[in-house]
Amino acid sequence: MNRKPLVAGLLTCLLVIGSANAAGPRTVTDPQAPRALSGDGPVKVSWTDPAQFTEIRQSTNRFEAQRGNWVQQLATYVQTSAGKQLQPGQTLDVTLTDIKRAGDYEPWHGPRGNDIRILRDIYPPRIALTFTLTDAQGQVLAQGERKLSDSGYLHNIGLQRDTDPLRYEKRLVDDWVRRDLRSDATASR
Repeated sequence: MNRKPLVAGLLTCLLVIGSANAAGPRTVTDPQAPRALSGDGPVKVSWTDPAQFTEIRQSTNRFEAQRGNWVQQLATYVQTSAGKQLQPGQTLDVTLTDIKRAGDYEPWHGPRGNDIRILRDIYPPRIALTFTLTDAQGQVLAQGERKLSDSGYLHNIGLQRDTDPLRYEKRLVDDWVRRDLRSDATASR
């Protein structure tokens, strides 16, 4: 039985899989990763350098903290959640300037627990952002800087059953949208 075609096929598959993984950012601090969402919708979301975010700078396991694409996922959620509150013609520009995800790594639990995010009251989620909300004529309806935080995040019963790793940060976004954008967006009617 000739195994050369089988081996060549397997190697080709591995190269394709490897190049597909290399196409997307492997870490949020990847210099080739985008710093803004693309699209022409009413909500534009960008972010500063994730390497300067508290999540990365103060993490006890920076390798795990920067893994994945969680900044872009959170930005997409901001875009979707905020977009639902805008009136026709309104636009919103948001810049995420700092993120500290809920929980942290506690390496003192040993090598088996080094990559597990521990949720405790002392590790609340925090997001800092700036925003500008404008109406259809381009007049500024609201703008400012917000520092979002939820020190009681572990007491939200509904979120404890959710398996989304960004559920606590998304809750911060929902609260901000409900508090700031809903009143400003509806006030212009």
